[in-house]
Amino acid sequence: MTARADIGAPRVLLTGGTGTTGRAIAARLEAAGARIRVASRSAPAPREGLEHARFDWADPATHDAALRGVDRAYLVAPALVEDPSTLMLPFIDRALAAGVRRFVLLSASAVPEGSPGLGVVHRALRERAPEWTVLRPSWFMQNFIDPRHPHFAAIAARGEITTATGGGRVGFVDTGDIAEVAARALLDETPHDMAHVITGPEALGYDDVAAILSEVSGRAIRHVHADEDAARAYVVRAGYPAPFAAFLVRLDLAIRDGAEDRVTDTVQRVTGRAPRAFRDLARAHAHVFREPPAARGDGAAA
Repeated sequence: MTARADIGAPRVLLTGGTGTTGRAIAARLEAAGARIRVASRSAPAPREGLEHARFDWADPATHDAALRGVDRAYLVAPALVEDPSTLMLPFIDRALAAGVRRFVLLSASAVPEGSPGLGVVHRALRERAPEWTVLRPSWFMQNFIDPRHPHFAAIAARGEITTATGGGRVGFVDTGDIAEVAARALLDETPHDMAHVITGPEALGYDDVAAILSEVSGRAIRHVHADEDAARAYVVRAGYPAPFAAFLVRLDLAIRDGAEDRVTDTVQRVTGRAPRAFRDLARAHAHVFREPPAARGDGAAA
């Protein structure tokens, strides 16, 4: 049974509240009795205890209504923006002036504090916010099962995953584990006031991922080792703007060079339970990988 929001409970603003992590966080906050305001361009399905505010990072006219009465905020960067700090920093200043005390930022393990973009936002929160947490998760396991992601489409159509990561390894993390850490950071009585690097329980190369997906699906899935130019062209063909595609390929090259070959104890330490393993997610979604879209008749992208 969902806990009923109490008038004295914190009111939490979720930017990106209809996205992958936002939906999962909303469910956890709702169960804990928090008051939730989902900020997004489109409204989620209405239900008791869930407010909605129309929100666009690039439209400051939508910001005041989203912030009214809020004391905590979850920040997800605007999509496909090369330097999100240009939009996020003015909003943070506005939020502070409106009385928001606690901020939780979704960043990435590949983005250290102070680096361009989200790293600048990270530093600003540490310096300005009364209470803050920065989430720095590794790559999402859900990228392989999200129909919007190039990995999903390529696996479905051709049984392939194309990257420039070579033999580099990644501590892939389940978005449910990210959401659980985020919910604790938003609701715990004592603010975390730190950055959390969040990974799954093991570091895997894309060759390992392809082998696991092949095993659980009974279908041959392979990792295509692309060079930098081929990987960038592949991402552009998948529909990403060229500058953002170049950024993603630079991250691939960092993985190739070992930047993401690590695991942390964050999920266990913050939530008290072990993080989900990739093999468990693959088994739970094995049906997604078994047949190409034509056989399923679902119209998935090629």
